[in-house]
Amino acid sequence: MVNVLSSEELMNYISKMDSENSVVQFSIPGKGRFTLVLQEEDDQSIKADVKKNPQLELMFKESEEQYKSGLGDTTSDLLKSLSEKDFR
Repeated sequence: MVNVLSSEELMNYISKMDSENSVVQFSIPGKGRFTLVLQEEDDQSIKADVKKNPQLELMFKESEEQYKSGLGDTTSDLLKSLSEKDFR
């Protein structure tokens, strides 16, 4: 897991994501740990990735359980909660 210290660094990780590299785990000091999953429009590619990677399937299941338990935030909520001081 990597520590993200700036919005530019976070965008760099996001820009490198693709179907082969669809999950990134990172930590923002003072905010916590995050798992970001690239969800493509083609559901078949996600299913294929999950079949190839049992760890990814486990991460999806854990994420779904956390969401159903009310532990998840939307991307919009995350972005609204961040400010420049979070990256200092």
